[in-house]
Amino acid sequence: MQVYPNRFANELKQGLKPCYLIFGDEPQQKFEIIQQLREQARNAGFTERTVLVADKDFNWGALIEATQTLSLFASQQLIELELPSGKPGTEGSKILQEVAPMLGPDTLLIVHGPRIGKDVQKAKWFKVLDDIGVHSLCYPLEGKSLHGWLQQKVAEAGLNLTPPGIKFIADYCEGNLMAAKQEIDKLSLLFENRAISEKDLEQAMVDQSRFNVFQLVDVMLSGEQQRCVKMLYRLESEGIEPNILIWALVREWQTLWSLQVVRQSGQPVQWQKFGIWRNRQAAYESALSRLPLAKLKRLQQHLQAADLAFKQSVIERPYIKLCHLCMLFMGIPLDHFPVLETEQ
Repeated sequence: MQVYPNRFANELKQGLKPCYLIFGDEPQQKFEIIQQLREQARNAGFTERTVLVADKDFNWGALIEATQTLSLFASQQLIELELPSGKPGTEGSKILQEVAPMLGPDTLLIVHGPRIGKDVQKAKWFKVLDDIGVHSLCYPLEGKSLHGWLQQKVAEAGLNLTPPGIKFIADYCEGNLMAAKQEIDKLSLLFENRAISEKDLEQAMVDQSRFNVFQLVDVMLSGEQQRCVKMLYRLESEGIEPNILIWALVREWQTLWSLQVVRQSGQPVQWQKFGIWRNRQAAYESALSRLPLAKLKRLQQHLQAADLAFKQSVIERPYIKLCHLCMLFMGIPLDHFPVLETEQ
């Protein structure tokens, strides 16, 4: 059974299940869920805790042994199994299926790891454990989901913040929920029992937003100019190689060109054929409305020139050129605006 991270606390009120599967690439949500499970288990009498990491040298017999062995001082135990790759492999899959019937009132299993795909969720070991337990997938939050999470944390901290204040925190900590939680905890100490102005937030907070290349691409395709520039600034400050970004832009150009050719032919777009799921289709529709084939052709010339210059390392400020390219993707008419590209 799947339970979303923001509803996990309510799920725990219904009592502990034999097994919990916690996966995703958002560390703060994973940390909070696992901490809640540990506390609930401790309160329920699970005083013994065994931690296992299924790396390449892991002996899966250790998991079977853990489920069958209790110390003299504990009658219930919590087993935490980390899957660093998100997959247990052939042997691990068999062992997890063998272990499932052994779980129950005296043995609680938490399996956690990074982001997983549908292939893992459809695997037999995952289904067997999920049938007797709960799984929760923790992904980065954006937009309304991020604001909802922040409002919940602000309320839990007893802070008095206006909607613009929530937006301020979102802008400063987007893509970095761990930093957002730390900032909220800090604000609760600095401004206990009083209203917090935007000026207070500006003085107290540090911009700790984090983004990845895939988020940048989605924002660019959607045409969100200010967010796109901010993301580029943060990616540059984190030392992301410009060649990674130019590769991503070239790949998106190829996808947009193929989609536009299909549209121009009058045929319906088969999104899944291009690996574009429903949650990203609106962003591509937005980009296609701005970029007819003629504009895409000119954009291709800019990309080819930039790609060559990046590979030859002759661009002094590559992120300025990347920003110029992103603006062209967003339909801003900059074709004839010169950009200083080569070293002086």
